[in-house]
Amino acid sequence: MAQRGRPPGPERIPFPLRAEKAILDAVKRCAVADLRSVNAEIEILLREALARRGIRIKPPDEGDSGE
Repeated sequence: MAQRGRPPGPERIPFPLRAEKAILDAVKRCAVADLRSVNAEIEILLREALARRGIRIKPPDEGDSGE
């Protein structure tokens, strides 16, 4: 049987986030402009902020199934 939905990727850990409405609204606008989900946009913004601080994140392996 064929798999439906998104292909498996790196493991994602749920994390509740509280933010000011203005910040979340701005992130939503960015997500729409970049054709991303809000979660994906937040992850991109976090990666960019960490990179500016010199913190390197290992990119997920291309063939990694997340298992």
